[in-house]
Amino acid sequence: MPFIVLIPARLASTRLPDKPLADIAGVPMVVRVAQRAQASGASRIVVAADDARIVEACAAHGIDALLTRTDHPSGSDRLAEACTRLALPDDAVVVNVQGDEPLIDPALIDAVAAELAAQPDAVMSTAAHAIDTSTDFGNPNVVKVVLDARGFALYFSRAPIPWWRDARASTDGPALPTAPAPLRHIGIYGYRAGFIRKFPTLAPAPIEATEALEQLRALWHGFRIAVHVSDHRPGPGIDTPDDLARVRALFAGR
Repeated sequence: MPFIVLIPARLASTRLPDKPLADIAGVPMVVRVAQRAQASGASRIVVAADDARIVEACAAHGIDALLTRTDHPSGSDRLAEACTRLALPDDAVVVNVQGDEPLIDPALIDAVAAELAAQPDAVMSTAAHAIDTSTDFGNPNVVKVVLDARGFALYFSRAPIPWWRDARASTDGPALPTAPAPLRHIGIYGYRAGFIRKFPTLAPAPIEATEALEQLRALWHGFRIAVHVSDHRPGPGIDTPDDLARVRALFAGR
């Protein structure tokens, strides 16, 4: 099943300036991400950048990249432009890999693509894994998702869902439901190219603004999101200088 990986990369970052170009063992971060994607089954990997310096860094390492507009409000808008610029057909499967995930598992990329291909009723796919601590369950920075019987997302939230009504909360946070186990959302998405071009034209949803979760726009408008449940936690992403230091140490340890 052919699919393409698109990696949106924006130079501006309030917590980590010039993040896509941050050096990780002699290679820019966005290139590290693309190299991980090259180990997946993707037929093509393209970085969608907002700055010529990112395009130049990718070219220096043999990574395909295109320059997109600088005024996109979100990564989804950047992907929509990239799909149009690449003339992808509406039924093409596109996996959005975040540009700050240099330890992304190539098998997870394949699984998200396969999940979308296997669910013709869905326009998007994503991934999740079981939460095993009350601390994570109660953490609003850990996004949770609940599924229906077919593995489609019912809702995403920063709140602890599903809430175990009859359980007593622990000292570390809300009680963990045992069946089903709560799921942590992993920020990787598969799309049909026609839908990602349509997505920026959809009106933002009130619940999207409340939760600050863009994927809720799709659910609010009645679209389905298929969810692959992984047995493994994803590798750490990079949002802050401390995150970057930890990932650099991991690469140095290799």
